[in-house]
Amino acid sequence: MKNALLALAITGLLLGCKTSPTGRTQLALYSDSDMNSMGVQSFSQLKKQMAINTDTRTNRYVQCIADNIIAVLPQKYASQKWEVVVFDEDSANAFALPGGKIGVHTGLLKVAVNQHQVATVMGHEVGHVIAEHSNERASQSSAIQIGMQAADATLKSTQNQYHGAIMTALGVGTQYGVILPFSRTHESEADEIGLDLMAKAGFDPKESVTLWQNMSAVGSGASPEFLSTHPSPKTRIEDLRKEMPEAMKLHYSALQTGKKPGCTL
Repeated sequence: MKNALLALAITGLLLGCKTSPTGRTQLALYSDSDMNSMGVQSFSQLKKQMAINTDTRTNRYVQCIADNIIAVLPQKYASQKWEVVVFDEDSANAFALPGGKIGVHTGLLKVAVNQHQVATVMGHEVGHVIAEHSNERASQSSAIQIGMQAADATLKSTQNQYHGAIMTALGVGTQYGVILPFSRTHESEADEIGLDLMAKAGFDPKESVTLWQNMSAVGSGASPEFLSTHPSPKTRIEDLRKEMPEAMKLHYSALQTGKKPGCTL
């Protein structure tokens, strides 16, 4: 049993390795169609559960920003039909799902005070999609489950008296040693991708720093970064500033080609 599980895990790792847009090796065991179907299904459920904003000006504003971001996506994604929905939700948040789905909370528009800052968040969320982070997280979860089953089978077969304690330790180690760091990696990678996307679309990358300063100002006390699924605002801002010179080159190039978004609320 343990040998079969191990062989399955190794085969999956070998067949599922891909490269993210930033050059990072990642595990992606699921097909695009599988992920798109899950994204569409999840979005459909959210539309049933959450109140949808119908204000014409708000929806036109958000759609304008989305259209400019979508236009500079890799062809595989730019050619998709994207659905953009504004939800009446006070939290300053947005999300994007495989299958061409974008959701924006009205609360975000109170913190992201202009088109450039909204584009920062939207670019970041779409960055998660084009980097296939949902696939990677789902694949990671499957691989961890197989590994835990193999470890459990091995400990049981040897009748190890510390079986329970070891499995508990493995679970904690997996949570803090694998799952959370991967999530922080995804967030940082999405920040980098999103910065490039907004710059290519003609939005001002410098506003990304202001956006996270705004987010930090309205946020309450958070857990230490080590135990967080997101980098701290300070870390995000530092990383964005490191990427800013290249982003500004993309921005100026976009302006020269006539990309000057005029999305207003």
